[in-house]
Amino acid sequence: QVQLVESGGGLVQAGGALRLSCASASERSFSNLAMAWFRQAPGKEREFVAAISGFGRLTYYTESMKGRVTISRDQNIMYLQMNSLKPEDTAVYYCAARARFNVGIHDPEYDYWGQGTQVTVSS
Repeated sequence: QVQLVESGGGLVQAGGALRLSCASASERSFSNLAMAWFRQAPGKEREFVAAISGFGRLTYYTESMKGRVTISRDQNIMYLQMNSLKPEDTAVYYCAARARFNVGIHDPEYDYWGQGTQVTVSS
């Protein structure tokens, strides 16, 4: 069982930056699993943000955030560096892992989820 714990969320002004982390809460390594970040804003469906393949060889980003976010991983921690944040980036950010090497961009493709971390961007 893979248990994921996000951290790094908080309140930031527009134009600011945050780095989210997703760590394993269990002894199981997830370095070979594809992982992703999703987000859910109030009243909206959860949406894909970025994904990284097993061992970090490939990355994929949603067009709306490309150039402002960078996904990376190191051993059993995954990161999402977010720059030039906008109020519309306000959401709960979730990390997810799937029992495959290649990335996916849809919720059902992921098997394990963290509890989420709140990101609030003030104008």
